[in-house]
Amino acid sequence: MKIRDIMTLDPITLRPDQTVGEAAIIFMENKIDGAPVVNENGELIGLFTKSHVYRVVNGDRDFDRLVSQMMSTELRTGRPEDEFSDVVNSTLPRLPVVNEHGLVVGMCTRGDIAKAFFDSYQNISLELDVIINSAHNVIVSIDQNGLIRVWNRAAERNFGEKATDVIGQRIQDILPESDMTNVIHTGIAEPLKKVELKNQQFLSNRSPIIKEGEIVGVVAVLMDISELESVSRELQRFKELNRELDAIIDSSFDGLYITDGAGLTLRLNKAYERITGISADEFIGKNVAAIESEGIVSESVTARVLEKRHPVTISQEMRTGKKTLATGNPVFDEVGNIFRVVSNIRDITELNALKQKLEEIEGLSQHYETQLRTLKLIYAGSDNIVTTSNRMKSLLSTVIRLAQYDSTILITGESGTGKELVAEVIHNNSTRRNQPFIKVNCGAIPETLLESELFGYDYGAFTGAKKEGKPGYFQLASGGTLFLDEIGDLPYNLQVKLLRVLQNKEITRVGGTKPIQIDARIVTGTNQNLLELVEKKLFREDLYYRLNVVPINVPPLRDRIEDIPPLVAHFTKLYNRKHKLNRSFDPDVIDVFMGYNWPGNVRELENLIERLIVVSTKNLMTTEDLPAFLVHSPPVNAEVMVSGIIPLQDAVENGEKQILQQAYQKYRTTRQMATVLKVDASTVVRKAAKYGISHSKNL
Repeated sequence: MKIRDIMTLDPITLRPDQTVGEAAIIFMENKIDGAPVVNENGELIGLFTKSHVYRVVNGDRDFDRLVSQMMSTELRTGRPEDEFSDVVNSTLPRLPVVNEHGLVVGMCTRGDIAKAFFDSYQNISLELDVIINSAHNVIVSIDQNGLIRVWNRAAERNFGEKATDVIGQRIQDILPESDMTNVIHTGIAEPLKKVELKNQQFLSNRSPIIKEGEIVGVVAVLMDISELESVSRELQRFKELNRELDAIIDSSFDGLYITDGAGLTLRLNKAYERITGISADEFIGKNVAAIESEGIVSESVTARVLEKRHPVTISQEMRTGKKTLATGNPVFDEVGNIFRVVSNIRDITELNALKQKLEEIEGLSQHYETQLRTLKLIYAGSDNIVTTSNRMKSLLSTVIRLAQYDSTILITGESGTGKELVAEVIHNNSTRRNQPFIKVNCGAIPETLLESELFGYDYGAFTGAKKEGKPGYFQLASGGTLFLDEIGDLPYNLQVKLLRVLQNKEITRVGGTKPIQIDARIVTGTNQNLLELVEKKLFREDLYYRLNVVPINVPPLRDRIEDIPPLVAHFTKLYNRKHKLNRSFDPDVIDVFMGYNWPGNVRELENLIERLIVVSTKNLMTTEDLPAFLVHSPPVNAEVMVSGIIPLQDAVENGEKQILQQAYQKYRTTRQMATVLKVDASTVVRKAAKYGISHSKNL
């Protein structure tokens, strides 16, 4: 916006020879608070305002004083073509506007600016209302209290409620099925969510409205999808057919090359690029005759097929030097014309390496078979990770976020906390999730075999080695993730080789001399304090810092006792199904579990539940069925001791701790303790966790 759009045209002016009294009369008659002062040529020479008049009134009251004696001469002026933003940024209450000759053509005051702002706001507001009400889709917005703020005409049509009736109402009162307030609580956008409102199906996009870092509301855009469902199903069917065709073509080990009836290249698969070493961009859209003339291919099998109209097999040499065997087959339409030519090629050099490749695949298959049997035995029918605690949810959220990046991750935690499952979550949520996930326990493989298992070996590396050699886990995990559990048990001499893998992304097989490039993400885990091992010279310091790029610590079960009830329910269901039983636990048993220290963590809890399920003869297990170490308690000392004068807060905490210790000694369940202490059971659990109190620590 220009200054000319807001300024007052032809403003009242003063002459320098007019008196202050005359100027005051002009100000009162015209209801203005200032005027530019011009000379006989109309050129701006000063600015005289009410402030000057007030100065005379409060001073010597000499109203015959000339305007020229008091006017302001150091002026900031504007031009009609100047931007409005220049006026907004100005701190002056008035801005004379002059043309290129210095003649006054207008006056811009704060009132003009305020009016311009108001008019602009009204125009934007009206334009926004028109846009929102012109939208075909339903637009609904609520504030942070769940009150409706926007309800466009599409919403009126679809829901039968006028905007004037619903604005300011609670969204749950107007649309009881809506859960828009969830977005306020979570702060997470919900795109493409299918919802049903007033018996209508909508596709909803919900986003939080954030102002100055705080969520102040939610806006939802709804599209009626009842008419689109049939089209969507049909489109989905064609997409599936197209994906199936792509999968068939790309799954072929041989290279496939397809042209139309004129020899124009339509598509080729990834195997063709791999075999020839030439990008698809150099073929797609080109005629085979041009490809042959450019020397990309020594001889085109497609051109021979179009010429002879029957299958042709020839030898080809690519520009990259690759020699291939190509077979072209014509595809005829219903009138006998060739409308497609499908050619397949094989790299003769790859046939020689096929046996070794099959050996790698066989080794990978065997590894997966072993891992799947283990997972099926322990976690059949489960989601593997069961949690309700905020600490674990926060951990999993961090893990899923880190999974998107290829940084090296070190997972620490006590034995039995689920480090391997966290590594699996990292792999399944990474860009490598469709590639191999190899898990290796460095402490479970004999030191004499560990090097060959990790790095593989060449022929003659040692007595009994296979003639064709064997790939190691680093090669088998190429493109995917390799989880090295119990990394603290890795022999010192192999730590150097692992450091080289992390730094150079290459390995050397046992007995080999040629480096092999590998592309595997390395995730490690340990229940040991690696820094202490470094200080004891049992673990390389440089390797420790190379592994500890992104550390993740899995908390022990005693630090997340709220996970115990869902874990008990999960393992009970798992082993009931496995052993065809119908066992359950009394709530008091759960209280005992939550008061135990669980040094063996989740693995100990799982093993105990399976033992109780298969050993017990009753369907409902009570505290009487628990092992003695869980329920045995020594005599109680009812006296609470405080020695000396200490801060009052410390005394309160000391007293709380002693009372809880005595309660844990006397009672077996948190429910019993809560009854005696007259608090909620959750308070007992929280306070006990704060002071590190459990049944195991009071035995």
